[in-house]
Amino acid sequence: MVNGRDLIAYLLRWRRRHLSDKNFVLLISFFVGIFTACAGLLLKWLIGQIEHLLTHEFIVEGANWLYLVYPIVGIWLTMLFIRYIVRDDIGHGVTKILFAIARKQSRIKPHNTWTSVVASAITIGFGGSVGAEAPIVLTGSAIGSSLGQFCRLSNKYMMLLVGCGAAGAVAGIFKAPIAGLVFVLEVLMIDLTMTSLLPLLVSCVTAAGLTFAVSGTNPIFEFHLQDAFTVNRIPAYIALGIVCGLVALYFTRTMNLLEGIFRKLEGRYKKFALGAVMLSLLIYLFPSLYGEGYDLITLLLNGNGQADWDTAMDRSLFYGSNHLLIYLFLIVVFKVFASTATNGGGGCGGIFAPSLFLGCICGFIFCRLWNTYDILGIDIPERNFAMLGMCGLMSGVMHAPLTGIFLIAELTGGYALFMPLMIVATGSYLTIKSFEPHSIYAMRLAQRGELLTHHTDKSILTLMSMDSVIQHYEHVLYPDMNLGDVAAQVSGSKNHVFPVVNKQMQFVGAVYLDDIRHLVFRTELYREFAVSQLMAQPEALLSVNDSMDVVVSVFDRTGAWTLPVVDADGVFVGFIRKSTVLTVYRQVLADFSND
Repeated sequence: MVNGRDLIAYLLRWRRRHLSDKNFVLLISFFVGIFTACAGLLLKWLIGQIEHLLTHEFIVEGANWLYLVYPIVGIWLTMLFIRYIVRDDIGHGVTKILFAIARKQSRIKPHNTWTSVVASAITIGFGGSVGAEAPIVLTGSAIGSSLGQFCRLSNKYMMLLVGCGAAGAVAGIFKAPIAGLVFVLEVLMIDLTMTSLLPLLVSCVTAAGLTFAVSGTNPIFEFHLQDAFTVNRIPAYIALGIVCGLVALYFTRTMNLLEGIFRKLEGRYKKFALGAVMLSLLIYLFPSLYGEGYDLITLLLNGNGQADWDTAMDRSLFYGSNHLLIYLFLIVVFKVFASTATNGGGGCGGIFAPSLFLGCICGFIFCRLWNTYDILGIDIPERNFAMLGMCGLMSGVMHAPLTGIFLIAELTGGYALFMPLMIVATGSYLTIKSFEPHSIYAMRLAQRGELLTHHTDKSILTLMSMDSVIQHYEHVLYPDMNLGDVAAQVSGSKNHVFPVVNKQMQFVGAVYLDDIRHLVFRTELYREFAVSQLMAQPEALLSVNDSMDVVVSVFDRTGAWTLPVVDADGVFVGFIRKSTVLTVYRQVLADFSND
């Protein structure tokens, strides 16, 4: 009887004989798109069901005290789920993907294929003021990574499948196949070749197509163009872009500051208490902060007058007042507090939705103020600018103007405003780029020096593994050995450096052939010198967990040609030669370029 392991091994051998890696990755990318779309649909359904169950009977004419309770329960349940079932950190989805690409050869833990879906559904359904998109992007990337590991693909194709999962996630959950492709190329991926483009397209089209089949082809947000693009409104578009860039800067820096406060708190219960109390109070005061906030976006994009827009204050203490702009302005100020409190307190979610939410409000407020003060004597439409604000905030927060342009166009069907979208996205990106060199996703890694940017050299180094460049030694020297023992090793070896270890196999030094060349042939001295007298200390020690760009930087800094590698306990692993690193680099570069 054939067992499962033998069958898998047989199938993998058959695949290698009949399918090239390129064609096989195309096939895998199709399944990545399907699985990712299913995960996205499930997550959206779960969030909708939980939110409807909890809030459908709330009164419209005033505040609802249960807004003080639900967010606390949601964060508590999520924290218990993560602590006792997941037992791992699943926050900051896109940051985790960037880190996996940069430091773990695109290996993402298999549990991320489902844990982020469960955790974010509980968090957002109970009112967590975050988005479902970043968790589903992590889920999609984990699906791609898991399939790549199962099929034993190389690092290059593993990275590509991680990108396919992220692309399929964005394409599926937003019904935006072009935005899914652009997001991966602009935010995650390192380089674009035909080999990478086709699988990404397959995943995007498959995920979006399945989502269309299940939920219809209508855009996520209904949008009706109020006025067509006119040249005389270009100053308003530029001004909106600058405003969105400044709000994105406020959002990024405030979130970074608040996350630092949560990190300094000792113990999960202190973090839970601070986050849950902050979130529940904010949602009680501003119910629009509950969940993703897509209802308010739909209202601002489709409102037909003040009476419609005033319904934004339903279920709140502001109900019946005429202070809509004050209410919306306070939401802009406190949204970042609510989002950070959600994740900092133990919840799970991303910043896609908060970016869209804030951008829509900023665009609306900007338009109302512009028209109120009759700036330049140009009247501008609220709906259009609410939509353009979404593009501006997303472009600024994510440092991804192309993603902002295509995503908002596909989300709303607002293709007629493509030129204004480009102006606002560019203005926002240039504004925040003047103050912050990295996006909110990359900032955390950049601060630790762990960011892989769109840099070909670093891309190649990421595809290289330590195992491919380490030279392992069968024989080692001990400090109490004599010169004769060294000569015996030298005579039978082509190496020029020999490791010296203690009884625990921990590295203590190295004997370099150049240093003992004048002694090694003098047999009368063989018993006169001990290895402890002959050994020297290398310029630096490398860790087996170091990434290849760290290895290269150490070689450059020290000017060494050979460096020892040790594990976490200092046990000798082998040597790395600079010449070996350069040889493997050229091989990987040639393979990368051939695509």
